[in-house]
Amino acid sequence: MNNTPRVFIVDDDQQVRSALTLLMESVGLQAITFSSAQDYLEQFEPTQSGCLILDVRMPGMSGLDLQARLSAEITHPPIIVITGHGDVPMAVRAVTAGAIDFIEKPFNNQSMLDNVHRAIALDAKQRGEFSRFSDVLTCYNALTPREKEVLQYVIEGKRNKIIAIDMHISQSTVEAHRAKVMDKMQASTLSELMCMALLLKLID
Repeated sequence: MNNTPRVFIVDDDQQVRSALTLLMESVGLQAITFSSAQDYLEQFEPTQSGCLILDVRMPGMSGLDLQARLSAEITHPPIIVITGHGDVPMAVRAVTAGAIDFIEKPFNNQSMLDNVHRAIALDAKQRGEFSRFSDVLTCYNALTPREKEVLQYVIEGKRNKIIAIDMHISQSTVEAHRAKVMDKMQASTLSELMCMALLLKLID
């Protein structure tokens, strides 16, 4: 699928949607608009990169409700909250819950664009980190229970001789398991293996 970053705009006000669309298109960004949170949810695709400009107060599902629903997903676009003057406390709640910023209506065009570019950059960074985590987790899941046990001893800094004693196996068997671990984890050095263990939270 085409994964060019998109700006998703969710607001029940047609004028706001039109103004934001024109603004995004003026800098070469593709905007997709929705008049309700439910409409956005129905087409939501976790793999689609970009950002979400979200109104706080809308009929039906509110912006905060949509934000809560998206927080349960593995990945979702960073959220920029837009709000009327009376909705500032709600917008603050949204930022506390993870939105990257809130902008009051009527918004300043440059401020909005700055936030959108920041959100898209953050989305790319987060998706890169998630992709790396997924790759490492796939490698880790390919290890046998015995290999995982050896890996745990290795990241604890234990030498092969001690591992062999603790596991009641020969040192040569430990060395064979270690080689398998390095191969399956696609780690060329012990330092790289330790970084992977940190990423998987195998190290406290």
